[in-house]
Amino acid sequence: MGNKIRMKDMTWFEYAERTNDWFILPVGAVEQHGPHLPLYVDTILAEEFAERIAETIHGVVAPSLSYGYKSKPFSGGGPLFPGTIDLSGRTLQYIIEDILEEAVRDGFKKILIFSAHFENEAFIAEAMDICSRRFGTTVQILLMNWWDPMSSNLIEEIFDTVPFPGWALEHAAVTETSLMMYFMPAMVREDKITERENAVPEICYKYPIDKNSIPSDGCLATAYSSTAEKGQKIVENVIRNVTDYLKKLDS
Repeated sequence: MGNKIRMKDMTWFEYAERTNDWFILPVGAVEQHGPHLPLYVDTILAEEFAERIAETIHGVVAPSLSYGYKSKPFSGGGPLFPGTIDLSGRTLQYIIEDILEEAVRDGFKKILIFSAHFENEAFIAEAMDICSRRFGTTVQILLMNWWDPMSSNLIEEIFDTVPFPGWALEHAAVTETSLMMYFMPAMVREDKITERENAVPEICYKYPIDKNSIPSDGCLATAYSSTAEKGQKIVENVIRNVTDYLKKLDS
């Protein structure tokens, strides 16, 4: 990636010259992703997508916010697994508010928050709403992820061997594993991928969480049939759809 994309590679002089561009904040999580993927998956995905978007639309990628809000039991396992480090929703909201305030004070008027962890979204949206009331109509703030912009026909193509389990159970499964095989193949423990039955969610969220209700390895659906080629298809499709949308906003 070019040195003029990442904020961490810029001097303050170079950064100050870029305030007419998109300010892109990747947001991830530190969370278990089964026996075959690292804890940092969500942050890696947020960063990789953010940098590719920035290359296309001349954006500035801010340092990632690596911690996120806790998963629910059947969308990642919640705080049941060692290595999962969560923020409270209130803390996440306040951090996002502070970063938005600083970016706008520096002169940015187009901000994209790219989150690769589903549970972050409600608290990010709350921060966006609060800040937007302060900034008025001169500042655009967008929240995106990588799964919503995927074309529906691509989902059918990716799940050519195993059925699509739904996004809640698609945790450390085919899409995330394929993306990691494409972005960071050395970090995927392919020998740990097995065929398995999908977890069966309960009809409610119940606390205290019953540890026995979640598969012991943290996987909610199989990653079997994941490939780097599928990951590449997802990336190219998502980047095209996202950047087309952003270019329309700029036109």
